[in-house]
Amino acid sequence: MTSRFAIELGADGKGHAVEPAAACRLTPDPARLVWVHLDGREAETLGWLREHGGMPETVVYALTAIETRPRCEAIAEGALVNLRGPAETPDDGDPLVSIRLWLEQGRVISVSYRPIATIHVVREQMEQGQIKDPGDFVSHIAMLITKRIDPTITELGDLVDDCETMLEPDQAYETRRKIATARSDAIVYRRFIVPQREALTTLSTLEVGWLEEDDRLHLREAADRFARMAEELESVRERSALIHEQLTDLRSEQIENRALLISVVALIFLPLTFLTGLLGMNVDGIPFAHEPWAFAAVTALCGLVALSVGGWFAAQHWFGR
Repeated sequence: MTSRFAIELGADGKGHAVEPAAACRLTPDPARLVWVHLDGREAETLGWLREHGGMPETVVYALTAIETRPRCEAIAEGALVNLRGPAETPDDGDPLVSIRLWLEQGRVISVSYRPIATIHVVREQMEQGQIKDPGDFVSHIAMLITKRIDPTITELGDLVDDCETMLEPDQAYETRRKIATARSDAIVYRRFIVPQREALTTLSTLEVGWLEEDDRLHLREAADRFARMAEELESVRERSALIHEQLTDLRSEQIENRALLISVVALIFLPLTFLTGLLGMNVDGIPFAHEPWAFAAVTALCGLVALSVGGWFAAQHWFGR
């Protein structure tokens, strides 16, 4: 598939490839739909839109802007719509890539900087005659985007569900890594999904002749799906934060238990250290210094003291805290 193409709805009700510039020169006709798709990465795209687009200058700049967020703005009898959908190929940038649309009676002009996964499906639908007007076009692409994104959002929710069952000390590192990934992805997706819902809702209310009632229903349905996705992402973010706090508490509890164990061991050996230090002084007068049984007696006394102190700690339930 080339980066620039044009499809015109013919008399047979199906779409046929035409030359983009020639398609734009045709007078917009409600009975005919022309779709021109351009690659924003091509240096001549801006000049091409100015020469052949036949649209306001503000629309030209909006279609070729580098950074965009989902939006919908009515301009005269047309509409400028920015949407986000999954990329056709994985990339290091945002998981959702933009497609900018100029919609008016009988014509659609789209621009994208990175291939969007749904573009070839929309082209096939138009070639098969399933898309008849700009309303069909935008409602189809909106529904396709929701179908592509919905499984990803569901997977994020499932990942958080799995993490909630992995709150064990030996799994803390793996759980922390997974929950950090889920939380980061949820923030990135929510950044675009919330305004996309608002854009589709706004589009469904525009008073333009090329939007039919069934198109408005499909747009509202897509907006409702995005609203549900936004709620799911908010839930993922909140649950991820809660799990992270639980992991932090679990780690703090582990550190406290280990510090308590070290303290108990040190307290057990404290009287023993005092006793052995006292009897080990290099001065005259140490009792039983020359008796053959003295070492065994001191060893037994140390063991008795250690058992007594350890038993007292056990009776106070220090080892179980």
